[in-house]
Amino acid sequence: MTGTLINAAGVVAGGLAGHFFGKLLKERHQESLIAVCGVSVLFIGTAGAMQGMLSVKDGVIESGLSMLVTLCLAIGTLIGELINIEGFFERFGEWLKIKTGNAKDKKFVDAFVTASLTVCIGAMAVVGAIQDGLFGDWSILAIKTVLDFIIIMVMTCSLGKGCAFSAIPILIFEGFFTLSASFLKPVLAGPAMDYLSMIGSILIFCVGLNLVWGKRIRVANMLPALVLAVAAAYLPV
Repeated sequence: MTGTLINAAGVVAGGLAGHFFGKLLKERHQESLIAVCGVSVLFIGTAGAMQGMLSVKDGVIESGLSMLVTLCLAIGTLIGELINIEGFFERFGEWLKIKTGNAKDKKFVDAFVTASLTVCIGAMAVVGAIQDGLFGDWSILAIKTVLDFIIIMVMTCSLGKGCAFSAIPILIFEGFFTLSASFLKPVLAGPAMDYLSMIGSILIFCVGLNLVWGKRIRVANMLPALVLAVAAAYLPV
C-alpha cells in the first residue's frame, strides 16, 4: 500500500497548494485555469484512446476497435445510469462537504467528483497498484503522484478545495487493486489491460469535456464500461 498512500498524500498536497495559491487569483484567472485544465485532460484522454485504437501497418495509420468502444460505452453507460453511480458520488460528496465544514461551498461536490474521476481512472492507477501489491514496487504510482499533484493543484485553484478530497477514492480504488493484485494480475493480462486503458482514456476525455463546456456528461455512470472492456478481451473472436 506504500504507493497508494504516497499517491493520496500527493493529491492532498496538491489540493493544499492549490487552495492557498488560488486565493491570490481573480475570478477570470480561475475561469481560464478551468478551461486550460480541461484542455489538458482532453489531450491526455485523446492520447490514451488513440494509442489503443490506432496502429501503423506498412507505414499506414489504421483504426480499429470502434465496435468494441461503442458497445462498451453504450451498454456500460446504460448500466451506470440504471445504478446511478454518479448519484452515489454526489451523495458522498455532499456528506463530505458537511462533515468537513464546507457546507457553504457550492462547488465542493462538483470539484470532488471531477477530480476523483480524473485521478482514479487510468492505466497508471491500475498497473501501478498491482505492481505495488505483487512486488512492492511503487515506482509507477510515484510518477503518477507527481502528475496528480500538478493536476489537483491547478484544479483546486479553479474548482475549490473539494478536489483535495479525491484522495479518498484513490485510497479505495488503488488500495483495492493492490490488495487484490495476485488475483487481478492474470485477469488484466494482455488485451484486457489494453482495452481497460483505452476505455479509461475515453472517460478521462469526457471529464475534460465537462471542464471546458460545463457538466454535460455523467462520467461516473460510464464506469461500468471499464468492466465490460476487460470482459470483452475474453470473448471468443
